[in-house]
Amino acid sequence: MINIMNKKIDYSLFKKYDKNYFLEKLILPISEDDMCLKLAVCEESNLIDVNETFHRVLKFKEIKKEDLLFSLSNIDKKIELFDLANKSLFTHSSNEKGIKDFIYTLLDFAISLRASDIHFEDYHELVLIRFRIDGRLKTFFVYDKKLLSVIASYLKLISNLDITQVRLPMDSRFSYEINHKNYDFRISTMPTLNSESIVLRILDTKNVNKSLKNLGLTNDLFVQIEDALKLTQGLILITGPTGSGKTTTLYSMLKELKSNEKKIITVEDPVEYKIDSISQIQVNSKIGLDFDLILRNILRQDPDIIFIGEIRDKFSLDIALQASLTGHLVLASIHSNNCVETITRLLDLQADEFMISTTLKMIIAQRLVLKYCEHCGAKGCEKCNYTKYYDRACIAEVLRVDDTLSSMIFKKEEISKIKHYLKSIEFKTMLDDGKLKAQNNETSIDEVYKAITIWMKNIK
Repeated sequence: MINIMNKKIDYSLFKKYDKNYFLEKLILPISEDDMCLKLAVCEESNLIDVNETFHRVLKFKEIKKEDLLFSLSNIDKKIELFDLANKSLFTHSSNEKGIKDFIYTLLDFAISLRASDIHFEDYHELVLIRFRIDGRLKTFFVYDKKLLSVIASYLKLISNLDITQVRLPMDSRFSYEINHKNYDFRISTMPTLNSESIVLRILDTKNVNKSLKNLGLTNDLFVQIEDALKLTQGLILITGPTGSGKTTTLYSMLKELKSNEKKIITVEDPVEYKIDSISQIQVNSKIGLDFDLILRNILRQDPDIIFIGEIRDKFSLDIALQASLTGHLVLASIHSNNCVETITRLLDLQADEFMISTTLKMIIAQRLVLKYCEHCGAKGCEKCNYTKYYDRACIAEVLRVDDTLSSMIFKKEEISKIKHYLKSIEFKTMLDDGKLKAQNNETSIDEVYKAITIWMKNIK
């Protein structure tokens, strides 16, 4: 049994021999030389007439069935990209047609598969191209390492970066229209020991265009959040690690609040998605427009609602609390694992207990879990790349700060007492929400526990 995912596959063999034969027999040609043809097979491959078909020395490698099916999926696109990759290696300039066609075909393919990021990285004498789909990385293509420098040069060219710079990290953006829709891509380059690592973030607006109702929240949590958004002042915090869907939730809340009668200002680093009729401010430390300067002056803009991308220190917390106390509704994110820990985090930042207890109205903690693929019933298909999962759902806990909890925060009660109180009012945790989704067959209980492992460690 071998791992095929980091092996180079010669997709030209599908054209040299009968493509349909390989698909029907569940056989994956890997490579060929003067001596033999290497084939990958699984327990369900049909090898009855394989020797008579090829009349050559054959070497068989056993791989997992799902890996074989994945390698055979989207076969025409993989053949096309393999040909374009080979063509690109024979061009002598980064703006030649070969690499251009390869890059844009690859971007088109990644978007069709709902990828959020594309990774280009060296692996021994190869370059791996991996897509992050529903939060998980999967290797889609393996080519000769020489292709990496060609890819890097072209991506830097269209992003207005220095093509000759390979020793320092760089970042930029570029845009590209696919199927009459404009996509923005954020590029990051990083020097590695022997090469460069390049990551493209696909800034697709489909997630931030989701309404609060379409986030997959359980009805009880949805109603609580919707009620909180009717407040005219106070602080609403959302917490969770990177990749937990905080941005999507916050943007859906901002869209819910959007009105011609309200002025909404956001402070973001960076602004990734533009929302019409909202004043979005992007931090730019290079010109002195840093987080602190913006926050010092933001109240002079007469806002009704303020969105702070991240509360990162005592200063940003104090501004959020002050704004909340003086008639503004403030939404912000903060790094912690759950609702209870968020209270501890606020106190650790040495903010005034009275200010926190008076202004804090709600804490939302969330994670994303993979959903069972509806196309195949969690059996594995081309739509889900034979992973059995397709798209993600939000599991969350919503803590409304009532009078009792407000008093406990003001008195700096021990966290154990706060937990005891929450238990007495039957506060529903993320684990409870996740178990409910597993019971409803939306996801597996393993996915739930995997998503909240950190949370479980910190709640004990």
